[in-house]
Amino acid sequence: MKTDEEQTPGLRTAILAGCMVAFLGFGFAATFGVFLTPISQDLGWGREVFSLSVAVQLLTWGFAQPIAGAIADRFGTARVLAFGAICAGIGFVLRGMTADQTLFVLTGILVGAGTGAASFPIVIGALGKIVRAERRSFILGLGTAAASLGMFVAAPTATTMIVTIGWPTALMVIGGSFALILPFLIFIARAAKPTATGSSAGDFGHAVSIAFTDRSYLCLFFGFFVCGFHVAFIQTHLPAYLMDLGLAASIGAWSLALIGLFNIAGSFFAGWSGQKLSKKAVLSGIYFARAVVIALFILVPVTEASVLVFSAVMGLLWLSTVPLTMGLVAQTQGLKFLSTLAGLVFLSHQTGSFAGAWLGGRIYDVAQDYTPMWWAAVVLGLLAALIHLPIREEPGPLARAEAGADA
Repeated sequence: MKTDEEQTPGLRTAILAGCMVAFLGFGFAATFGVFLTPISQDLGWGREVFSLSVAVQLLTWGFAQPIAGAIADRFGTARVLAFGAICAGIGFVLRGMTADQTLFVLTGILVGAGTGAASFPIVIGALGKIVRAERRSFILGLGTAAASLGMFVAAPTATTMIVTIGWPTALMVIGGSFALILPFLIFIARAAKPTATGSSAGDFGHAVSIAFTDRSYLCLFFGFFVCGFHVAFIQTHLPAYLMDLGLAASIGAWSLALIGLFNIAGSFFAGWSGQKLSKKAVLSGIYFARAVVIALFILVPVTEASVLVFSAVMGLLWLSTVPLTMGLVAQTQGLKFLSTLAGLVFLSHQTGSFAGAWLGGRIYDVAQDYTPMWWAAVVLGLLAALIHLPIREEPGPLARAEAGADA
């Protein structure tokens, strides 16, 4: 599979455009948790309603990801991203217009399908195919960092809009912001070409079945569940948790913003380390570090200072798993069906996200306490650290077959 930059016109422009799509498509979706308290209080809902809508969004995102990836592999990335941007935008607008609990939960399907098709995994998957293998990990980190920058900007922006124009109007503005993605797709379409044109449904099914017989792929699949659990629980419930402890709403918003800001550095480091060090060892270290950081956070008294320190350290560990995980999928499974197979791994991530977002709200409504969720996050982090150790960092059956076909 040829990926030499010299053979790809407009590569730098495409990478910049891809980073802008990741920036615009991820920020508000990842920081939607700042709306939990104002929406629940204004509409008289328990937190499970909001949490279930987010959980549905994240799970739908997960199911949409491999489908979107397969379409991108066969027909190109730009069309998939355009559909996703429009779908997600409509979903956020509807969230700002409804006071019906059922409809609010169901908007999670629209937003989830949209973010699944216009999310940064689709973008970085496209970029990862058009650069040389020795640069792939860094470029994946660059795209992830752009998404994190979107999170840094979105959290305080959304909080400011809630205060100044109200949450319904803020959600409509957010919905409209997804239209900004569309112009950048022109540049992505010029460089990111389909890699599985002419492949039948049977070819995709065969690739998936082969991947799931590979121990390395299974470890990545199950390990990424934990990343989703951590990310969704924290980004959905951390602002409300801090307000329960008497801290200002702005602290919750800035906690998410700091996570996004420090994850820029974390993503770059992960991308660099994936080129220099063992990817599986770095991944195991990240999950172990998450478990330690979360345990310390809930064991020490929560203050503004401890929140900011926790957010900064978690930011370094936040999405740094993504370039390493996606890089290992490419390294072990090849490039031809990369978006499809990476999408399935991301489905596991989003299944974990569903559990983290929904269970957080459910447990809080029942017990009025988030403590069980924090300790569950610690235990899962330790398990994930172990799960990644058996990965073999070498081409698996699919990658070897692809190499033989290209020879």
